[in-house]
Amino acid sequence: MKVTKTKTRTWYTNEASLQSPNSHSLLLEKFLFKIARNWVSGNTYADALSSARISNEKCISAILNFLGEDTTDERVIQQTVKEYIMLLELLESHSLDGCISVKPTQVGLRIGVDPCLFNLRQIAKRARSLNKFMWLDIESYPFVEDTIAIYLELLRDYKEVGVAIQSYLKRSSSDLLHLLEQNANIRLVKGAYTENEGIALRSMEKINSNFSELMKMVFNSDNKQNTIFAIATHDPRLISEAIELSRKFSTDRRKFEFQLLKGISNEMKTSLVKQGFRVCEYIPYGNQWLRYSVRRIKERKRNIFLLARSLIQS
Repeated sequence: MKVTKTKTRTWYTNEASLQSPNSHSLLLEKFLFKIARNWVSGNTYADALSSARISNEKCISAILNFLGEDTTDERVIQQTVKEYIMLLELLESHSLDGCISVKPTQVGLRIGVDPCLFNLRQIAKRARSLNKFMWLDIESYPFVEDTIAIYLELLRDYKEVGVAIQSYLKRSSSDLLHLLEQNANIRLVKGAYTENEGIALRSMEKINSNFSELMKMVFNSDNKQNTIFAIATHDPRLISEAIELSRKFSTDRRKFEFQLLKGISNEMKTSLVKQGFRVCEYIPYGNQWLRYSVRRIKERKRNIFLLARSLIQS
C-alpha cells in the first residue's frame, strides 16, 4: 500500500481503500484537488514556499495565505497564529520575496473584535521585526466594519499592514476615503461573496465602474508616495486603466503593485513584469482548499474561462 503523507491529510491510494464506504467521495475530492492545485499550492507550508520560490524566479513576489475562515475553536485559532508567524520566519530564512495575507475570521473575529485584534497584533509584531508585510483579507459584509476598525487599530503601531476594499460594496467609497485619510495601505478587489442588492452592486458593469472610481481615488490621493496600494484584478481593461493612471500621476512603481491569483492570467503577469511593474501572486495553501476554490469559481463566470485558458497554456 502506498501512503502519501502531508501535514494535514493522508491519501491512501491502493485499490482496497477505494472499496471503503467513502470511496466515491474520496475519489471526487482527489479529482477536485488536482484541479484546485492550479490556484492552490498544496496542503502544507512547504508547498506554499515552493510556489513562492517559483514566483520569485519569474520576478514575481508572493502573498501567502493559510486557508481557513469562520473559526471559533481556540485551539485552531492559536495554531493558525503560529502558522502565520512561522510563514514570516520561513520567508525570511529562505530569502524569499513575499508577505502574508490573513483572514480576520480565522484568527478570532467570529469570537469577537478584541481576541482577533490581540492575535493579529502578535502576527504584526513578528512581521515588523522581520521587515515583512501583512495584508488583511476582507470577507463577507457582516465582518467588514469590524475588519476596518481592527485594521486602523493595528495601523497605529504597525505601518507595514494593509487591508482590502471591495468594489461591489456600496459603502466602499466612504470606507476608502476614511482609510486614505489615515494613510492606509490599500488593496482594491472586486469582491468574492454573495450579498443582497441593498448593500452590494450586482451587475458587473456597475462593479467595474466602481472599481475604476476607487482606483482614481487611490491614485489621486495625497499620501500615495508614503503608502502601498495594490490593484487586485485580472480584468485587462482595469489593468490598462491602472497603468494609464500610474503614468498620469507619476506613481512610484515601488509603492504600487498588481496582485493576481496563482495559476490565472500568467501571460498578464509576465507582461506586467516586463513593463517594469511590481507583480504579486496570491498563493493559498492548506486543507481548507475546497471552500476557497468553489468561491473563486462562483465569484465570476470569467474565472472559469481564465482558469481553462491557463490550464491549456501550461
